[in-house]
Amino acid sequence: MDKRDIVIDTADGQAKATVFGDKGGPGAIVYMDAFGPRPGLDSMAERLAAAGYTVLVPDLFYREAPYGPFDAATAFDDPEKRAQIMHLMKVTTQDMSVRDTAAFLDALAAEGAGGPVGVVGYCMGGARALNAAAAYPDRIAAAASFHGGGLASDAPDSPHRRAGSIRARVYVASAGVDGSFPPEQSASLAQALREAEVDHIIENYMGKLHGWAVPDHKVFDAEGAERHWTRLLTLFAETLKV
Repeated sequence: MDKRDIVIDTADGQAKATVFGDKGGPGAIVYMDAFGPRPGLDSMAERLAAAGYTVLVPDLFYREAPYGPFDAATAFDDPEKRAQIMHLMKVTTQDMSVRDTAAFLDALAAEGAGGPVGVVGYCMGGARALNAAAAYPDRIAAAASFHGGGLASDAPDSPHRRAGSIRARVYVASAGVDGSFPPEQSASLAQALREAEVDHIIENYMGKLHGWAVPDHKVFDAEGAERHWTRLLTLFAETLKV
């Protein structure tokens, strides 16, 4: 598997990123969860790249570097590390990640990715993937969120408020019970996407916990993860035409 580390110039500085896969495939961006880039995310990007995509995994927290590293299975059990992670999430706003996405898309193009791009986010990355799709409708053709939080919250940067700008196909998967994306938010997101005539699916993974799809989370669920891969690869294959 071809893997290369790059540095992306953004409006606010330089973001480290890793690219997986041969040049020339359709592009995909993986928006990380709260624990940052690490081997667990790399393994997911490698699997996506093996399906024919040129995959970019950027460090969304680059403005606060250096930080971590964090062990996804134990970091929240340590009060100091938990506080660090919550700080990183708070100061790295949705709008920052949306601005950064312009540079991410350009970096993918420079790496030889052709055609429209697919985006996928996990945990905090879920909302960023949907907001990116709204901000770059001519460049992002598929957007997926897995156990993303705050997808239809009261916040002004909640993705459901930008549904009218989305032209991508959307897939949203929620944990069975997840306080960060409760049933009322799911209903609000569904209404916003339907009213905006966005091609979408919202699916509830009953019995799975927040973080189930990521291999180094302590709540990782192998069966649920494979279901996630089936849905994600189908979305990208049908939309990006691998």
